[in-house]
Amino acid sequence: MSASKIDFKLSPFEPPRWLRGAHAQTIVTNLMRREGGLAFKRERIDTPDGDFIDLDYPQISWAQLTDRDPIVLHLHGLEGNARRGYACEAYRQLALWGIRAVGMNFRSCSGEINRTPRFYHAGATDDIRLVYDHLEQKFPGVAKGIMGVSLGGNMLLKLLGEWGTEAPESLKAAVAISPPFDMVVSSRKFLTFPGTFYGRRFLRYLTKKVLAKREMLEPLIDVKRVLESKTLVDFDEYGTAPLGGFAGAEDYYRRNGSGQFLPQIARSTLILRSQDDPLMDPADIPYELTRDHPYLNGMFPKFGGHVGFLNGKGADRYWGEGQAARYLHTHFAVGH
Repeated sequence: MSASKIDFKLSPFEPPRWLRGAHAQTIVTNLMRREGGLAFKRERIDTPDGDFIDLDYPQISWAQLTDRDPIVLHLHGLEGNARRGYACEAYRQLALWGIRAVGMNFRSCSGEINRTPRFYHAGATDDIRLVYDHLEQKFPGVAKGIMGVSLGGNMLLKLLGEWGTEAPESLKAAVAISPPFDMVVSSRKFLTFPGTFYGRRFLRYLTKKVLAKREMLEPLIDVKRVLESKTLVDFDEYGTAPLGGFAGAEDYYRRNGSGQFLPQIARSTLILRSQDDPLMDPADIPYELTRDHPYLNGMFPKFGGHVGFLNGKGADRYWGEGQAARYLHTHFAVGH
C-alpha cells in the first residue's frame, strides 16, 4: 500500500496587492496562463458504450522525458479541456520536475461532440477508471499520479474514495485544486450574482453542445427547458440530472460532492483550495478531517480565488500548479 501523507510544506504564497481580490485572482490568472507553446499528440480510446475519449500528450521540446519517467493524468474543470491554460501550465511545471503528463478530455470536450447522449458530470468516475487502466497497460511498471482541477478535482476525490485501499499500486499521489466538497451548498453560489456571471459563461458552451446533439437528446430530456436554463442549477435540473440517472439537481449534487468520499481515501493527496474561492462556499471546507486524516494534506490559503493562485513574489508565479508538481515529485522521488 502507498505510504500515508508526508510532512509537506507549501512555498510562500503572496498575491500581488493589485490582485488580492478573489474575482481578480480568478479572472486575471485565467487570462494570463499561456495555452500555446506546446505541441500535442492525441490518442483516442473507445468506451464500452460505443463512445470515445480523447487523450492529449503534451510534447515539451526542452524536457528530456522518457517512457520510464513518472506520468500524471490531468483532469480539467467544467467545460474545460486538456489544452486549457491551467492544464498547459501544469504540464510545464511537471516537466520541470522530470514528470510526464497526459490530459484527459471529458466527453464532448476535445473539440468533437461525442457519439452518445451521455455527457460528463461531477460523479462520472467510470471514464477516469477506463483511462487509468489504459495508461496502466500502455506504461506498465511506471509510477503514476492524478491531478484534478475544479470539477475534475471533485471527480478525482470521489474516485480515490471509491477506490479506497484498493487503489492501484502504481498510483503514488494525487492533487485536487479548487474542488467543491458539498455540492449542494456550493451550487447556491450560482443562483445569485456574481455566481450567475460565471454561470452564464459555462451555460453558453453547455447549451451549444445540447443543440449539437438535440436529435439524440430529445427522446431522453426536455431539451426546450434545458435551452431555457438561466442558471447552472437549471441546466443540471433538466439536463445533467436526468441524463446521469439522478432524480434532480439536488440529488445529483448530494450524491456526488467529494466531501463524503474523503474519509475512504488511501493514497497521499494534496487538496488546494482558497478560502475566498468565489465559486465555492467556504462553509464546506473540511479543516478537521484533512488535518487528522492519514492520507490528506489539506491546504487552504486565505487568498487565491478559483484556480487562481497567481503569486506576486519569487519565481513561483503560477503557485497552484507549481505546488502540485512539487508535491507529486516528492512522492515519486522517494518511491512511495
